[in-house]
Amino acid sequence: MGDPKIRRAIISVTDKTGVVDFARALSSEFGVELVSTGGTYRVISEAGIDVMPIEELTGFPEMMDGRVKTLHPKVHGGLLARRDLESHMKDAEDNGIGMIDMIVVNLYAFEATVAKPDSTFQDCIENIDIGGPSMLRSAAKNHASVTVVTDPSMYDSILQEMRENGGATTLETRRKLALKVFETTSAYDNAIYNWMNAQINGDTAFTDDKRVFLQKAQELRYGENPQQKAAFYRTVADPALASGSNPDYMLANAKQLQGKELSYNNFLDMDACWWCAREFTEPTCVIVKHQTPCGVASAEDAATAYQKAYECDPVSAYGGVMAFNTKVTAAVVQEILDNKQFIEAVIAPEYEDEAIELLKQKPKARVLVTGGCNHAGSGYEFRTVEGGMLVQEYDSVSEDPATFTVPTKRKPTDAEMKDLLFAWKACRAVKSNAILVAKDSATLGMGGGQPNRVDSARYAVEHAGDRVKGSVGASDAFMPFPDSLEVLAAAGVTAVIQPGGSIRDGEVIEAADKLGVAMVFTGHRHFRH
Repeated sequence: MGDPKIRRAIISVTDKTGVVDFARALSSEFGVELVSTGGTYRVISEAGIDVMPIEELTGFPEMMDGRVKTLHPKVHGGLLARRDLESHMKDAEDNGIGMIDMIVVNLYAFEATVAKPDSTFQDCIENIDIGGPSMLRSAAKNHASVTVVTDPSMYDSILQEMRENGGATTLETRRKLALKVFETTSAYDNAIYNWMNAQINGDTAFTDDKRVFLQKAQELRYGENPQQKAAFYRTVADPALASGSNPDYMLANAKQLQGKELSYNNFLDMDACWWCAREFTEPTCVIVKHQTPCGVASAEDAATAYQKAYECDPVSAYGGVMAFNTKVTAAVVQEILDNKQFIEAVIAPEYEDEAIELLKQKPKARVLVTGGCNHAGSGYEFRTVEGGMLVQEYDSVSEDPATFTVPTKRKPTDAEMKDLLFAWKACRAVKSNAILVAKDSATLGMGGGQPNRVDSARYAVEHAGDRVKGSVGASDAFMPFPDSLEVLAAAGVTAVIQPGGSIRDGEVIEAADKLGVAMVFTGHRHFRH
């Protein structure tokens, strides 16, 4: 069977961009009989284009506030009839059903409706499209004969193909358009399912059936290594997963202002530093290399925070990725330039105009802006294992310091306590087993990813060098033996914060008292595997 010439089209769209021009071209250039519904009919007819209302085709009025208008055998029979089967064509003729060769349909704006804070439950229900998806599926199923158009961006290419093909589209095009239909309707149904699931079961990610819908944002040159293919996908908003987060502020939706395309490893490093920076309320800079912080610092302004973070480990900071939880000023960028620091990427909620101008001196550096910060603990994270996926709430240091206890004889000074609270937040971003030393709201050294905690302590103090004297330490989980505490104290650490809870807590507390070290128990651990 050859490509069928388009003789009749139904047009029913929520997004009316370009629909008048498209309808006019179908009618005037190709003599297509147009049928339309509701608001679309009014727009087309008021433009002076000959168009038939849907009730004239079906013999039934639109009813029930538009809930029933296209659900009729004269619509779906005209879409589903196989032109190559004599029995189908006889059924159509016996029942007065004419063929429909094209539909132009896009759906009620359900996702936009549920995103509005003032939308009621009933508003959302009324924006669940029934007739639209039904027509789309019928037309897509019968794409051997029917052209189905779902997006205004397709109008020009469809018209051009009809001009080149005697008023018809090609089978190759119709197949691609049918695939687009099922992509559209599956995403639409997924959005409805997620919304209704949240309404009925609450904002929980842990329902028996979890559907994660991803949309490809970009191809990547390669993955972690050149032999691995890779791409970046955005998760489609799910009310149960957002948990109070503003999607606009997420890394996945950040706007790139300059620089080379982002790589697979860039995304991982940016996620690590952005995740850490959002833990803090005071101006904070986080520098990450290979998903490991090499400098974290808070200060009264972003420029000072950057310089303190950089000084933690200038060698590792070279070629690193940076995140700020506050506006990046020109002073920040000038410090970067003065340090002659090579940076892969920087992400922040906003930038001064002068800062953007100065960053142009590093044209290859990726510069991303989010517009704001979500709290580090909001939402859920997914990690894959072979044949499955783990889902958990994001971790954050949300515990109240007023609940912390001090089991040692010596209590931390106010200055030590301030640094302990900073170190406790910063330590969460280091791979377990994590030990971190800090002073004046800046990291000095850290050890993480080691099979035992005492080695992490050794790495932390070795990296801090002479700066470790008078600093504080943090451990992401309890100290099972006094050995890691002894390493810290021998280097000059004066106070330590840790969860507590080991069966040997008594031994560790006794060692701290002998060493004159103040110790704070938080009651919470913060593993990062």
